[in-house]
Amino acid sequence: MMKRFFLIALAALVLCCSCSDEARPKAGHVIFIGVDGVSTPAFKDPALLSRMPNLKMMMEEGSYTLEKRSVMPSASAINWASIFNGLPTEQHGYGNWNSTKPEIPPVLDNGRGMPPTIYTLLRQQRPDSETGCVYNWDGIGPLIDEEAINYHLYRNTENNPLEKYIREVAVKYILEKKPTFFTIYIGNPDEVGHNEGWDTPSYYKSLEETDRMVGIILQACKDAGIFDDTIFVFSSDHGGSEKGHGELKMLHLETPLILYGKHIRKGYVLDEPTMQYDLSATLAYALGLKIPQAWRGRSLKAMFD
Repeated sequence: MMKRFFLIALAALVLCCSCSDEARPKAGHVIFIGVDGVSTPAFKDPALLSRMPNLKMMMEEGSYTLEKRSVMPSASAINWASIFNGLPTEQHGYGNWNSTKPEIPPVLDNGRGMPPTIYTLLRQQRPDSETGCVYNWDGIGPLIDEEAINYHLYRNTENNPLEKYIREVAVKYILEKKPTFFTIYIGNPDEVGHNEGWDTPSYYKSLEETDRMVGIILQACKDAGIFDDTIFVFSSDHGGSEKGHGELKMLHLETPLILYGKHIRKGYVLDEPTMQYDLSATLAYALGLKIPQAWRGRSLKAMFD
């Protein structure tokens, strides 16, 4: 009898430890750099990748896959919705390129006519967390659950330098608030893709500029004293070819996903199928959050040590 009781108690302890580890944040801070329209060819070409030294370093010193697939159609609002709310198109209900609300009822509703997002979960489960989201495309706002976020700001950079937006908005917030979770959205590569074309000198120059912004964000976290306790996530919503996207083509569907920082495996290439909505589940895992049963994403735990 005593032996049986001991085994039951031991099993309960193991289960308890497992559950508590699952719910424990993997780092004090998670910084998500979301860049619109980033296709994978530049990341597969050593010569082009060498022109993006910060992202190259994050890949070498962290974990990545270049085969994360977008949901269909591979358009911006639809895929950013999946990134933030963990659901595919037919479940979150955002069905158009510039959707500002679900066109059909979502399978989950946060009480404000939209699915709960990663920000909703963080506000519910860790209400004292400092959260932020800044973006230079106004289509992001309707997708993130702004009422659940401490700080969110749209800054039009059409006629302003991208670096000014990053320094005056993103860097300032990092230094002042040291956020638990912060999304920095950059839409410039997608704009260049539509105007000049994907896989063009102008497009790759835009990726180089994006890489410089990544370097500024990394330095800001060092200056804020949070760098060593931060997980950095870099990803995109879709790729493209010629001057468009949205079709059932691999150049449109595949995007990079890079994780770097605390408790992230070094030099690891993820070789398992990865979908857009896996990103939200992975962010939740990094933040120590429980995800809704209806979420279709799964956390990419293999990328963590």
